[in-house]
Amino acid sequence: MTSDIQPGMTSASLLLRVRRLDADAWVRLSSLYGPVVYGWCRKAGLQDNDAADAVQDVFRSVFQGIAEFRGGGNGQSGGSFRGWLWTITRNQIRLFYRRQGHIPHAFGGTDAQVRFAEHSIPFPDLAEQEPDDGETRRRVLHRAVELIRCDFNESTWNVFAQVTLQGRSIPDVAADLGLTENAVRQAKFRVLKRLREELDGVL
Repeated sequence: MTSDIQPGMTSASLLLRVRRLDADAWVRLSSLYGPVVYGWCRKAGLQDNDAADAVQDVFRSVFQGIAEFRGGGNGQSGGSFRGWLWTITRNQIRLFYRRQGHIPHAFGGTDAQVRFAEHSIPFPDLAEQEPDDGETRRRVLHRAVELIRCDFNESTWNVFAQVTLQGRSIPDVAADLGLTENAVRQAKFRVLKRLREELDGVL
């Protein structure tokens, strides 16, 4: 089996590369967590355009604060990246609702103000912990698998997909592909190792 490491591939974690202001890492981070943040915003009652705007604001805050973030992996102390991201998102959602409470002005005296208040946007009850933690992990992991696909050649990825994603046994995959069982194990190990490196500190 030929080497599966592609030119330019790095073993540094995504979080570390983001801290180094690596442009590709920022794209990957937003690809991993943009849909998650958007989903959080939609569940909090934001409409499509408002949720999309909030996602941009959230990642702007992440960009501004990532250097000071002390959670994540590599033995660092502090909370998880997901928890930090949820805190930023929750603050943006609250900011949106506060703004919504002040922007409209009803005209026509007290009766009009009362009627407006009856139809005002309710402030959502946002928990301290991020919602649907298990679902978030599954979504991020699934997306990360898609993102690292291009880091491996076809043969290595095919082995990994059959054993890990399709649940086939190592002996069966080895027999079908004309490989030794050890070669199958090594291919699976390489991809899983890369996946752990990529997600260190952000999952």
